[in-house]
Amino acid sequence: MKNYTYYHNPRCSKSREGLALLEAKKVSLTVKLYLTEKITAKEIEELFLASGLEPLDGLIRTKEAAFKELELKDKKMSVKQWAKVVAENPVLLERPVLTNGKKAIVGRPPENMLALL
Repeated sequence: MKNYTYYHNPRCSKSREGLALLEAKKVSLTVKLYLTEKITAKEIEELFLASGLEPLDGLIRTKEAAFKELELKDKKMSVKQWAKVVAENPVLLERPVLTNGKKAIVGRPPENMLALL
């Protein structure tokens, strides 16, 4: 049986839809409430690398107020640097994210995550 971790924000409708979809499929997973639980830069960097995407290509919420407040729009940073910024401002992590430790998929739309199962 594979181990899955679901990065969840209960206030987000897509995140709630994704969790309901995975529960309906009876997927055994650990739910990580990343806004209230500690999420490390290393953990975020691993998510970025496992997704195969660059941080600004769907992993960071560029429309979030914090993105603008931190003046990140035209910043050129490494994956490691972006991971540090997101660890310090977890609201910037796109949600939901499902990972099996080797691959990670952003659940937008939630059905995207089914490809990982």
